[in-house]
Order: sequence, then C-alpha cells, then structure tokens
Amino acid sequence: MAVNLSYPTFTFNLKIAKFDVHPKAIYPVFFFGTLIYVFSVFCNGTILGLIITQRILHKPMFYILFSLPLIDFIGITSALPRVLVDIITGTNDVYYPTCVLQAFLIHMYGGAILFLLAAMSIDRYIAICNPLRYNSIMTPGRICGLIALAWSLDLVLVLVLFSLQSRMEKCNSFIANVYCDNPSLLLLSCGGDFTVNNIYGLSITAFMQVISVSVQLYSYMQILITCIKQTHSDSKIKAVNTCMAQIATFFVFEIVTTIAILSYRIPNFSSSAQRICGLMIYTVLPVVNPIIYGMKTKDIRIAFFLVLKRNKIGPGKNTSVVQSRK
Repeated sequence: MAVNLSYPTFTFNLKIAKFDVHPKAIYPVFFFGTLIYVFSVFCNGTILGLIITQRILHKPMFYILFSLPLIDFIGITSALPRVLVDIITGTNDVYYPTCVLQAFLIHMYGGAILFLLAAMSIDRYIAICNPLRYNSIMTPGRICGLIALAWSLDLVLVLVLFSLQSRMEKCNSFIANVYCDNPSLLLLSCGGDFTVNNIYGLSITAFMQVISVSVQLYSYMQILITCIKQTHSDSKIKAVNTCMAQIATFFVFEIVTTIAILSYRIPNFSSSAQRICGLMIYTVLPVVNPIIYGMKTKDIRIAFFLVLKRNKIGPGKNTSVVQSRK
C-alpha cells in the first residue's frame, strides 16, 4: 500500500528563532548591541576614509588592507541589526529572499577574512624579505590581481555552496538560528539526501583554512628567519610590528570560530549561549580589527593624527593667517 507524504506549502514569509531575553533586559541588550554596531561602523569607516583620503596610506599594503574593514562592515551589518530588530520588536518574521541574502553575505565574510589575511601576509613577506624588489614585484596590476583573486575565489566557492542548497525543494518555514545561514536554509528542505551539500560545505571550509594557514605560515616563517638574520634591532622591531596586526586578527578569528563550533558540541549548553557564540564570529572581529590596526599600524596612527591636527587648525584660523600675511 503506497503512503502519501504531504508537506506544508512553502511560503516566503518565514519564522526565525529568537533569543530568550528577559523583558527587563530587552532595552539594555538592544542599547548595548546598537552601541557595538555604531562603534564598529564608525571605526571601520574611519579606516576606510583614511585609506581613501590620506596620501601617506596610498601604498600597496593599504590597498589590500582596504578590503578588511570593508568586509568587517559587511559582516556585522548582515548579522547584528537583524537580531537587534527582532529583540526590540519581539517579532521573529523574516522574508525568504532577505534571509538568503543575509546567509550569503555571512558566508562571504568568513571566507573573505581568511583569503584577505593570506594576501596581506604575502605582501608583508615580499616587503620584508625582498625590500629592494618590492616595488617591481608588487606592481599595481599584481596588487589588483591579488585582491581580485581573494574576493573572486571566495565568491565562487560560496556561490556553488548556495547553488547546491537552492536545488532542494522547500517545505518548512522555520529558521532554526537567530540569523540565516546555509545550514538553516538547508533545513527548510522537504528532506532528501544532503550528502553532497555536507561534503562540499566541509570541503570548502577545510580548503579555506588550509590555503590561508599555509600561506600565512610560510610567509611569517620566512619573515621570522629574515628578522633573525638582521643585525639591527630597530629593523627587527619594525618588521615584526608590521605583521603583528595581521597575526592578531587571524588568531582572534580562529579563537572565536573555535569557541562557536565547540559550543554546539558541548552537551547541556543552552541554545541561547550557542547562538551568542555563533553571533560572536560576525561581531567580535569587526569591533576588534580597527582597534588592532589603529594601535599596531604606525602609518594609520600618523594619518589619523594628521586629520585631527588639520581639523583643529580650522578654516577660520587659516584665513586669519592669510590675511595677516597680506
């Protein structure tokens, strides 16, 4: 006797999981989350603005670095505001196309961070290990090619991931996470074999990690060897300082990602705590990165203080100086 399996009709108006926030804590949580978002946008926007406007930062290193605050802005904007709106309004509705866009940007963020850090380590390796040939090696064309390779490789991998997910017929209407991601979208499916999706998802995660770690490990090992061979201590300190920001960013990303993964493997770990750990991937780095680069990158500090100094002088004072000269 044949059994008919009937599935509910799929609709673009979905429900999404939300944090269990105590009613008295809703506004403090919303205010704190908004403060984090505004701080991140301001700091990353400041670095982007400095790189665009200040000639001292018009160097290959900063052309590559430009992509980092940009992807940080994309990461935190795609993840945090959606969650904050749900907390303050008490709703958990999400439109399917918007959900797919959020998931796509979130996955782009994770891969772009790894590839961009690898590209930056290559730049530092050439600058420190081949300083006399740096300008001839890192030509504008090669810099653009390196940046384009990092972004396009990430884009292609994520596009294939979402193409595999989109082929599955949808029946369910509940997103199991507080933000949309590929695994949550996959759970909207009516069922079927997810083997290809799971294998590809794990494969690209491993591929991104192996490529990024290998390139960075090789680059920084060569830089370390070069520093050991140098006799001038000032040169060693300067070389190490130019790499510290990238290394710190990489370790922060890996630590936060590991905590998020482990939180889903620990028995009796509350779902809210798991979701907070997952959200940290897209909020911690966009807040920490501009602080790291502001503190560890001398040229960014100089450019920032130059802008402050110009604004302090002001147009009125300049006019009076000109008039007194006349």
